[in-house]
Amino acid sequence: MMYKTMFSAIAAGFLLIGCAGTETGTGTGLSKTQTGALLGGLAGAVAGGATGDHSAKRILIGGAIGAAAGGGIGYYMDKQEEELNKELKGSGVDVQRQGDTINLNMPGGITFDTGKANIKSNFNAVLDDIANVMVKYPETKIEVQGHTDNVGNNADNLRLSELRAQSVRSALSSRGVSSSRITAIGFGESMPVASNDTPSGREANRRVEIKIIPNPAK
Repeated sequence: MMYKTMFSAIAAGFLLIGCAGTETGTGTGLSKTQTGALLGGLAGAVAGGATGDHSAKRILIGGAIGAAAGGGIGYYMDKQEEELNKELKGSGVDVQRQGDTINLNMPGGITFDTGKANIKSNFNAVLDDIANVMVKYPETKIEVQGHTDNVGNNADNLRLSELRAQSVRSALSSRGVSSSRITAIGFGESMPVASNDTPSGREANRRVEIKIIPNPAK
C-alpha cells in the first residue's frame, strides 16, 4: 500500500511539473525547473513517508510540497540565467549553468591586466549589468573567485587572486548588491582552465568567476 501511495506522490509531482510555467529547457526532455520539481517531489514523498506515520496523506503532502519547492528554485534560477544572458550578450562574459548554480566566467582580457588587481575601465559597464540583475534577485549567494596564470611565484599569485576577488566584491557591493551575500576567495594559479604555455591560455587563466548559488536559508 505504501509503494502504491509513493507512486501517487510521484504522479502528483508530474502534475505540478505541468503547471510550473512556460519556460523551455533544452528542447528535449525536462527543463531545469521541471527537473527540480520532480526531484523535490520524490524527496518530499520520501520525507513524508519517513515521519513515522506512513499514511497516504503524509506521503502525498510531502511530495506536493517538495515538488513545489524544487520547481520554485529552478524557476528562480532560470529567470536569473535568462536575464544575465540578455544583459551580458557580447560582453565576453561566459554564462554557464551547472544544476541550480549559475557561473559567470570573466577572462583576463576584460577584467585585469597582468599582475594587477585594479579593474579595467571597460569592465565597469559589465559589472553594472551583473549588479543590476543581482539586485533584482536577492535570494541567492554570490561567490567571487579570483584566479591567475602561473607567471611569478605561487604565493604572490595567491595574494593577487585574492585581491582581484576582493576588487570585484567591492565593485558589486558599491552597486547595491548586499555585501552579506558576497564572499571573495582567491585560488592563485591552482585551477587553470587552459595551458599556461601560450599567451591566450594565460589570459584565459587570469580570470574571475562569479558563482550565483541558491540560498538554502531563504
